[in-house]
Amino acid sequence: MKLISWNVNGLRAVINKDFEKIFRELDADIFCLQETKLQAGQLDLSFEGYSSYWNYAEKKGYSGTAVFTKKEPIDVTYGLGIDVHDHEGRVITLEFDNFYFVCVYTPNSQDELKRLDYRMTWEDAFREYLCSLAAKKGVIVCGDMNVAATEIDLKNPKTNLHNAGFTAEEREKFALLLKSGFTDTFRHFYPNLEGAYSWWSYRFHAREKNAGWRIDYFLTSESLKDKLESASIHSEIFGSDHCPVELVINI
Repeated sequence: MKLISWNVNGLRAVINKDFEKIFRELDADIFCLQETKLQAGQLDLSFEGYSSYWNYAEKKGYSGTAVFTKKEPIDVTYGLGIDVHDHEGRVITLEFDNFYFVCVYTPNSQDELKRLDYRMTWEDAFREYLCSLAAKKGVIVCGDMNVAATEIDLKNPKTNLHNAGFTAEEREKFALLLKSGFTDTFRHFYPNLEGAYSWWSYRFHAREKNAGWRIDYFLTSESLKDKLESASIHSEIFGSDHCPVELVINI
């Protein structure tokens, strides 16, 4: 099964940058989007052979997630079931016969870490949610998780130590999630690879210089670890400040 996740940073903008062609060429079994920045009814987008599920933020032009799937799920839920976390369209969960599939757009801690305290409460709630699913069956979770896990996951770790996405607090929460029984699938295959990034600032020609961050992930619960086949980052694909990431899993 081929899975793709992509933060499109505004789906309406990416539609004009060959999104539909890219979607078809990648030919994923499940294709997930983050930061769609849509409200219901603003975009009529469908693909033959796929069902689609959308979670919209209440705030216009903000956040939002979507999942396109060839395989029909047993059930679909939106959010974490916790009111304080469920107004920004950040989580979609699809239940299949032998696994749960979760698409997430983790809150950004923002400039001057204005939202770091909220981010910490989110991290605890999200980890508990994933662990509750993993207690029932295998879990695959993907999306923009807004954290570079280790120093090799960004170009300039020393100058970003206190910036959103690379604070000690955020990295500790991510490490705790992994310790709770989840595998960072890209690092499973490439534990020491440097220069592999999924997001680049639009400023300072960052993408040309490959001065990026790896903040987009596929994680799997422990029971699925032996089913992993490959993981990759499609840095050759443009259209957003993020690029798509991929997981192939035999499930």
